[in-house]
Amino acid sequence: MIVLRLALRSLRNRWLTALLTVFAIAVSIMLLLGVEKVRSGARQSFADTISGTDLIVGARSGNIQLLLYSVFRIGNATNNITWASLQDIAARTEVAWIVPLSLGDSHRGFRVLGTTAEYFQRYRYRQAQGLSFRAGKPFSDLFDAVIGADVAAALGYKVGDRIVVSHGLGAVSFIEHDDKPFRVAGILEKTGTPIDRTVHVSLEAIEAIHVDWQSGGRIPGQSVSADEVRTMDLKPKAVTAALIGLKSRLAAFRVQRAINEYKEEPLSAILPGAALQELWELVGTAETALKAVSAWWSPPRCSAW
Repeated sequence: MIVLRLALRSLRNRWLTALLTVFAIAVSIMLLLGVEKVRSGARQSFADTISGTDLIVGARSGNIQLLLYSVFRIGNATNNITWASLQDIAARTEVAWIVPLSLGDSHRGFRVLGTTAEYFQRYRYRQAQGLSFRAGKPFSDLFDAVIGADVAAALGYKVGDRIVVSHGLGAVSFIEHDDKPFRVAGILEKTGTPIDRTVHVSLEAIEAIHVDWQSGGRIPGQSVSADEVRTMDLKPKAVTAALIGLKSRLAAFRVQRAINEYKEEPLSAILPGAALQELWELVGTAETALKAVSAWWSPPRCSAW
């Protein structure tokens, strides 16, 4: 009891110091927990971006570069994959499905992705979570577009709105495919992945808006209307990358080696999980810095007592 009374008297006499000490301890614990949450959240966010895809194939490049432009929509491909090569890969007995991706255009700072309707069925994130629609449906018409949740929120789009795709990747572009506008056919639910910031159109639509273009500009004296282009053969000549699902994951290394040694053109096949780990190791300096902040800021000692 005597010790308790002394402690209470000490607290009354040094109430300001005690209050500041408690506050400092609370702040340090909050910082420690906050930093740890940011660190683990960032790592989990990387891992949750894509799942259920066994291989990603693209033109010969580094693993991280291929992952960044095909999944995270960061950077550009060194080259494209010819459609013939993609069909050769799709014909392999080990391949269950293949979803081509075509990048290179944008809409008001958001990347435009050309793909097939199967993309909305096959793409998985956060382990086994599939894509779902907040409104509308997948594209069915040549000039339909499906937009991510962030695109819709930032630009105020709803199903039925008209959008114009720009050539290139700048946030502001003076070169637009305004003669062939798109209609918003669907809006995806938020996923917390780069899909939220992507405008999805069909591969045929990517070909359609470029039929009268060459070397980054319109061919002088040529103009093909949206109605005329519907009658043309719009089979893609090349794509940027492709997502591959295998009948058995045991075949992943065998198919990867076959693609990496493909003789018709230089290609790269990566395992998404391995590439994600490699990417995280590359940016591991940030994780180390966060750990250092947590270790440096420890609760102060109460020397005043």
